[in-house]
Amino acid sequence: MTLWKPDPTFYPSPRDAAAAPPEKLAYVAAFDRSAQRPDALVVLDTDPASPTYGKVVGWTDLPYTGDELHHFGWNACSSSLCPYAPHPHVERRYLIVPGLRSSRIYVYDTKDRVSPELVKIIEPEEFGKRTGYSRPHTVHCGPEGLYVSALGGWESDGPGGIALLDHTSFEVLGRWEVDRGTQHLAYDFWWHINHDVLVSSEWGTPSMIENGVVGELLLGRKYGHRLHFWDLRKRKHIQEVDLGDQYQMPLELRPAHDPTQTYGFVGVAISVEDLSASVWVWYREGSRWEARKVIDIPAEPASPDELPDILKPFGAVPPLVTDIDLSVDDQRLYVSCWGTGEIKQFDVSDPFKPVELGSIRLGGIARRTPHPAVPDLRLGGGPQMVEVSRDGRRVYVTNSLYGAWDDQFYPDGVGAWMAKIDAESFTLDERFFPHGDDFRGLRPHQTRLQGGDASSDSYCYP
Repeated sequence: MTLWKPDPTFYPSPRDAAAAPPEKLAYVAAFDRSAQRPDALVVLDTDPASPTYGKVVGWTDLPYTGDELHHFGWNACSSSLCPYAPHPHVERRYLIVPGLRSSRIYVYDTKDRVSPELVKIIEPEEFGKRTGYSRPHTVHCGPEGLYVSALGGWESDGPGGIALLDHTSFEVLGRWEVDRGTQHLAYDFWWHINHDVLVSSEWGTPSMIENGVVGELLLGRKYGHRLHFWDLRKRKHIQEVDLGDQYQMPLELRPAHDPTQTYGFVGVAISVEDLSASVWVWYREGSRWEARKVIDIPAEPASPDELPDILKPFGAVPPLVTDIDLSVDDQRLYVSCWGTGEIKQFDVSDPFKPVELGSIRLGGIARRTPHPAVPDLRLGGGPQMVEVSRDGRRVYVTNSLYGAWDDQFYPDGVGAWMAKIDAESFTLDERFFPHGDDFRGLRPHQTRLQGGDASSDSYCYP
């Protein structure tokens, strides 16, 4: 008799996930800004006992050029154990990898191999015609399928929204929304899965972002500044929360991992009033959703000689909070300040009163702070995408934001690097610093950890 067991990397609760073995591999999406060479999935050894620790041990080139890999995710995760839509026998095996510029989606198999193997391509026409969307951006695995946000429309600039894929056949099922209400701009999304609530954020349509920040749109307060709340089961928009149009680009959403909770954090890239960045907490107040600013990060004065053209008139560097990540135990929040070149650690055990615990500088528009492993190398870029291990002990950061935006804010070159932080001491691991030629001229963007990480799982049991 064959006994079918769930994938061992599925965990009923956040506590179980935090007790799991540490990851031994990291998968990194890296892209060629010139679009002359294929983008790649780069595989790094994260086992400190390994002789190849911190080195590239696997590499898979994509079959085309011009994809610009951005955010990607697993085909299945711990939400497969949810009791109302159980799929316990799927595996966390495939990486779903969208090309943000090409609108092409790739499916890669990671089982029993170091370098992922391509098993399926969803062409732009198939994705666009079945969903009405283009520019797939963020992937989340839900209990009944794969959700993929998209920034643009197929035959128009917008609206963007969410598409649904089958998470075993990877067929494009169609558009997720039945009633989008007031939502037009799209970016990230996630959910309070036990409460049937989906939350989405706003960036801009393709014309607003693909050639860099448009100053007139930013100063005109035309980028996103709202959160949207949805009935997850009915696929219906139920409420929007406007943060205020001065708070441009609420990007990454990080809901509490504890499925009994109904709060989460969102990072806001910039305030047009003073170039500051901020982090907000959303929460349910009775039958309504509210949002409150809980972290303010000011801009830093700088000489115009140190600034790119877009910032010279302001004489300051905006923090540009472009990513945040919440540890699986909901105790620590990590905030990337890509502009100033800083990653901050906060105690958020009380989500309404975060306490800053530490800060690390790397890169930055004006500072160009080096990594201690190579103290003479002035770094371009800054901590951008951040990923936290399941047990909360390790934090990984990569340095590229988005090709056109890299070039605007770091016109002399953003370079290529990735760093690892010990979360307890909040210090850099000097043994882990892949950079430069390690990435063969590609720019690293997002990281996924073997077996899951803090931003790729939803849990249905407390």
